[in-house]
Amino acid sequence: MANYPTPHILAKPEDFAKTVLMPGDPLRSKFIAETFLENARLVNNVRGIHGYTGTYKGTPVSVMASGMGMPSIGIYSYELFNFFDVDNIIRVGSAGAMNEKVNLRDIVVALGACTDSRFAEQYHLPGTFAPIADYTLLSECMEAVKALEIPRYHVGNVLSSDCFYGDDSDLPPEQGSTARWGKMGVLAVEMESAALYMNAARAGKRGLGIFTVSDHLLRHESTTPEERQTSFTAMMELALETAIRMDKL
Repeated sequence: MANYPTPHILAKPEDFAKTVLMPGDPLRSKFIAETFLENARLVNNVRGIHGYTGTYKGTPVSVMASGMGMPSIGIYSYELFNFFDVDNIIRVGSAGAMNEKVNLRDIVVALGACTDSRFAEQYHLPGTFAPIADYTLLSECMEAVKALEIPRYHVGNVLSSDCFYGDDSDLPPEQGSTARWGKMGVLAVEMESAALYMNAARAGKRGLGIFTVSDHLLRHESTTPEERQTSFTAMMELALETAIRMDKL
């Protein structure tokens, strides 16, 4: 018995390419499809989660939003991996810098994803699972970084947090969670990658998170919502070039 359509994706496996770019924002999904893909067609719009499939430089690529937070990307990535025959999901999103060596609009590639979530408890593991990116996706992404000559990028740990509004604002900055994660070398905070990496590991598929720094939590710098939606094009091109490389393997 087919597992599709699901309650969240009204499509068939052949509607999706093997690699899906996954921004959180449905409007960013629409922007990527309309700006970069040729012959893009809408393949899903359940709950306003825009999903498109087209080609980029002749390579089939899909882009579909995930919504915000680990529960949301947990649903969409699980269904794409397990029901729609997708092999690679590349998260493209914004992140808040929590390390002084990272600057506004830099690109961060998530080698690993620390988390304050209890998402991993479902696996009943006798220890702590470390969510990490797929090595092949990461390697091809680094080759694309070189080819595109991206000047400002970082590879390392991010934090996938369940809380956007943390209740530690009354603490001195050096005692807050941002400073403490930063002391451990964590580059930036976002809200989805750990769930993506865990779903990919469980399904035997590949996940990678690529981010543009939209805010600097230590310096109180930020970009506008419009910039986050439409101007982070270097990150988008990097993900698309990575998709092309994966298709050639």
